[in-house]
Amino acid sequence: MAKNYTYTPRGVCSRQINFEIDDDGKMHNLKFMGGCDGNLKAIGRLLEDADAKHAADILRGNDCGGRGTSCADQLARAIDEVLA
Repeated sequence: MAKNYTYTPRGVCSRQINFEIDDDGKMHNLKFMGGCDGNLKAIGRLLEDADAKHAADILRGNDCGGRGTSCADQLARAIDEVLA
């Protein structure tokens, strides 16, 4: 059974990240509120049924415009919190 998570990102355009992680550690139903709509929808589609830890490892440290973070990096931080 998948558990729902909500994360409030900091330092980026998106205002909220919602996702599920199932008992096998797979991601589902990733949705960003705010931010670059098309790009963030694409990330959600690419990560559907992906291993959450692997996704976080790939996305962690991604920078947007010199902010030191990005919506993808914030997702990695959210996943790290959930899996800790």
